[in-house]
Amino acid sequence: MRVAALISHPIQYYAPIFRELARRGDLHVFYGQRIAAEQQAQSGFGVAFDWDVDLMGGYASSFLTNVARRPGPDHFLGCDTPDVGRELKAGGFDALLLVGWYLKSFIQATIAAKRLGLPVVVRGDSHLGMPTGAIKKAVKDLAFPGLLRVFDGAAYVGERSRAFYRRYGYPDARLFRSPHCIDTEWFAAGASSNAGPALRARLGIDPAAKVLLFAGKLVPFKRPLDVIDAAGQLRAGGLDLQVLVAGSGELESALRERAAASGVPTHMLGFQNQSQMPAVYAAADVLALPSTGRETWGLVANEALACGTPIVVSDAVGCAPDLAVGEVGRTFPLADVGALARCVEEVLRSPPRPEAIQRVSDAYGLSAAVDGIQEALLARRAAQGGLMRW
Repeated sequence: MRVAALISHPIQYYAPIFRELARRGDLHVFYGQRIAAEQQAQSGFGVAFDWDVDLMGGYASSFLTNVARRPGPDHFLGCDTPDVGRELKAGGFDALLLVGWYLKSFIQATIAAKRLGLPVVVRGDSHLGMPTGAIKKAVKDLAFPGLLRVFDGAAYVGERSRAFYRRYGYPDARLFRSPHCIDTEWFAAGASSNAGPALRARLGIDPAAKVLLFAGKLVPFKRPLDVIDAAGQLRAGGLDLQVLVAGSGELESALRERAAASGVPTHMLGFQNQSQMPAVYAAADVLALPSTGRETWGLVANEALACGTPIVVSDAVGCAPDLAVGEVGRTFPLADVGALARCVEEVLRSPPRPEAIQRVSDAYGLSAAVDGIQEALLARRAAQGGLMRW
């Protein structure tokens, strides 16, 4: 089977998936646009940068021509690629994999694939907890039951993703589990036994101190100030706790001011590129992710678990029912700083066993994700009378 995949731009989390798919079969990835270092800053990171890991090696790919007046992966018209139909036809593909449906380019590709008789499988992380107004919700209730059936198969990334499809009546027979994942082996290797202690020593953190980590963009919907407030409560209760912040963004000054005012020792690392993150997770005792429902998953939770670090996430975060389970994590009501503090304290007082963390991390690893995509593509191709050989 020859598969075309379409994604907005090179993304660090999808490169390992594409490499594994290409290792198993014939894959060509189409990108809707290139992202310049300056655009990364505009997307909320606050600094211009390029990822320091290989995003495009190990699989065939090409960039489509984006004719959008205001290019960008953050709005529907930001990715307009009218030549995608011609590329699909010329490539002799058997199926199309879409990474989402929120851009004009994805709609263009879907229409083109249908004209060519290609099955279309979508993989996205939409869930019912995403913030939306009453009017928009009503429109979705009317439109989505029909619109979603345009896709021949859907690879859901977690329990809330599956609930989304079921809410709109999408057939269970066309749903396939492809969990949100990272390259767990790569992160685990980077979180070596000396990586965490070395970073703590460089930052002057006492080996006996407990470290609470926030990792991500410093933007309002991620609620990083809640982490400082929770740490302040725990320190007031006698816990020797320090905060480590790996990220940059518009709330950086506010975060520094809140930490200074509350007397919470806070280490601001700024933006940390991908290769730097395993050591950051290894230096922490627990990761906190207090985001709203705009956090459709929260792959920093996957990264933390791969590095052996337990997690505490708000109940609005997409990954909450999947990753923050059993002894390896806790969930708390969104915006309840007291509950966040209690969950952090529980994890610190009774740390999970490494093997328990490993089990959860492995269940959301690369193989599981690619298995689901492969199963979806084969099943939908077979349903159209095509070959089932990958």
